[in-house]
Amino acid sequence: MGDDVAENEGKVVVIIGVGNTRGVGAALARRFGREGLHCVLAGRTTEKLAAIVTEVEAAGGSAEAVATDTTVEADVGKLFDVAESRGPLASVLYNAGNNAIIPFLDLTPEQFEAFWRVCCFGGFLVSQRAVPTLATQGYGSLLFTGASASLRGKAQFGHFASAKAAVRNMAQAIAREYGPKGIHVGHVVIDGIIDGDMVRSRFPQFIDQMGPSGLLNPDHIADAFWMLHAQPPSTWTFELDVRPYRETW
Repeated sequence: MGDDVAENEGKVVVIIGVGNTRGVGAALARRFGREGLHCVLAGRTTEKLAAIVTEVEAAGGSAEAVATDTTVEADVGKLFDVAESRGPLASVLYNAGNNAIIPFLDLTPEQFEAFWRVCCFGGFLVSQRAVPTLATQGYGSLLFTGASASLRGKAQFGHFASAKAAVRNMAQAIAREYGPKGIHVGHVVIDGIIDGDMVRSRFPQFIDQMGPSGLLNPDHIADAFWMLHAQPPSTWTFELDVRPYRETW
């Protein structure tokens, strides 16, 4: 466990976008739970959330699940009502997102809006609910999961790139407005293929193709988030990019 476990006891981390056990959301839960924070986990699938709660508790941490659609304001409100009833907010992690390859002319208005709602609008709802509490406390972090698409648009990913760029700019605006009030807002650019459940089930050839450490390890991504959260106010980082050593960039 980290050196600050005693200091973290009684405090809460809200992690939005928790799915499969071998994913970034689950890794964040394990990492922050290991530091003594009570994890309030949000996602759409109750069974997946329950599995991560079990993992955190088995490792000696504490966690609970709140089934949440982050694009629905009432759901976000209920999530934070639960979290704030458990203790002060140490951190809020917005990891919700979706992605798919869709040629631009095949993209429907409904699809375009759906990607934006999950990647950006949900982040807006979460931020508006979290910021007043964090500002009143005068401390805490609000961290967002980004992607290479946050910085550039790639062919057949216009829907995803526009949504991820939007949430990045929103996070930057919040950082500039509320950093002076004690809120550390950060954005982590994940550049590369994550070694998660999806790639292992759908594209197992990538694992052999990329070789050892050629894919992003979710637990190592979570370490980067923890490093950002734990930074002292004199040296806050807004944006951190992480990628495998073999990734072309």
